[in-house]
Amino acid sequence: MAISKDQLGQDENIVLSVRTHGKALIVPAIILIVLGALLGLAIAFFPANMQPWATYASIGVALILFVWLVLLPFLRWVTSTYTITDRRVITRRGIINKTGHDLPLRRINNVNYERSLLDRMLGCGTLVLETAAGQPLVLPDVPGVERVHVTITELLFAVHEDSDD
Repeated sequence: MAISKDQLGQDENIVLSVRTHGKALIVPAIILIVLGALLGLAIAFFPANMQPWATYASIGVALILFVWLVLLPFLRWVTSTYTITDRRVITRRGIINKTGHDLPLRRINNVNYERSLLDRMLGCGTLVLETAAGQPLVLPDVPGVERVHVTITELLFAVHEDSDD
């Protein structure tokens, strides 16, 4: 889950590393259950003269739907991480094509978070890191967003105190 040591700078330490919130897996889990039930019904209700080809076709369709609606969202969730080090905020995502963003702590001017009612019930939220230049870095579905907000704020105070010396 965490960034490997070879992707960190000399004397850089990981403070916090999280995946996006597991709420992204609720719909794929429901789809998996419904898909299994529908496959069972399809196999059970095909007439005997259509067997075994109807079963094979049903399994093939179910397998395609499983990969598209269950497996891909799961892999997207597994490969989406937010890592906070004592120097930067690192985002990584992607199954085959990896994308990432590194934001040095020194460039962050403001840290905000947003939580909808559902986010509050599930214990997650959206973290918004604003810089002087460009658009803010928006990190959706951060688990424990208030804790992450406090962690980044403490790191920012430490970075700014070090630069004043």
